[in-house]
Amino acid sequence: MLFKPLPLGYAKLDPQTLEQDKKGCRKYGPCGVGEKALYLNSFYIDRRYYLPYASIRRAYKRIAMSKGGFTGKGMFATMPYLVVEYDDGREKQCNFKFEQNVDALLADLAQRQPQIKQLSAKAEQKRAEQAAAEAAKPKPVLTEEARQLAGQLENARIYLENQPGFAQRMSSAAKAKRMGDRTNPHYKWVALAVMLAGLVALIWGIFSFIKGEQTGMYLMLIGLAAIFFFSSAQVLPTAKNNKKALARQLEEVQAQAARLVEEYGSPFPVPARYAHPLVLARMKRVVEEGRAQTAAEALEEVKKDLKALNADVQVDQWEYDEVVAIKPMFLLADYE
Repeated sequence: MLFKPLPLGYAKLDPQTLEQDKKGCRKYGPCGVGEKALYLNSFYIDRRYYLPYASIRRAYKRIAMSKGGFTGKGMFATMPYLVVEYDDGREKQCNFKFEQNVDALLADLAQRQPQIKQLSAKAEQKRAEQAAAEAAKPKPVLTEEARQLAGQLENARIYLENQPGFAQRMSSAAKAKRMGDRTNPHYKWVALAVMLAGLVALIWGIFSFIKGEQTGMYLMLIGLAAIFFFSSAQVLPTAKNNKKALARQLEEVQAQAARLVEEYGSPFPVPARYAHPLVLARMKRVVEEGRAQTAAEALEEVKKDLKALNADVQVDQWEYDEVVAIKPMFLLADYE
């Protein structure tokens, strides 16, 4: 290995196991999920550190918002992080370019290591308090029709949940297409200018080093170059990050959704464009709250709820995760 991963915690893997595990790990952005350990990045190097699973107590997503993050007015919207708590309370925070990579990593980790908690201690306590408060509320008496509908929605949700990777692809494709459609085309020229500034800083830093100037100067310039390169890389179009590629990706996953709906064996509760487990889960909650008697009514209530959630509304982390996973699908379809 060119860069042998360094252990973060007390536990370590033997060199041979470490080499095989890192080679076979699934890569998600700068981090990776192996059979034996989780691989985490440093500021400059991907998968620079590792933590055997026995050391990890919690692994969860943290979102930082830049100005204009939910409005579409800023060049950069959310800034996602993976937070890993390990050993005796130590914490490692890893920055990601794309939130869907954090989501995919955590989904993989949940399958491989379900004992690792995916909420912070504070969020876990708040979620428990909310669940207790919800359980204490009086429940409406459901009609037989509503009870049957809730069961149908749950069956449909489980059906989609059992399709490997489908829900993640559906959400990621819709989010990427929505972001691509809303990105100001002039931003690519700004990004190009930022990248050129990074190139100039890099060359200047190397030149300063060769001339023997102060170490702090060339380190600062090389650091600025790295920052410029990383920031502009999120905006510049690539083979996979351009409008045609994003549209094709969305078409492919929607075609898969249409096939799954057709193969379901009975009428599916939602159109294929909204076929996502979280949509069905929210519809079921609407029915259990007594707000709908039919699937069509439940879907309309879900649409109303999503429309009401905008930049001025504060939500919990779990609610945020649900909304950002499915709202782009509704926005792309103009809620039809």
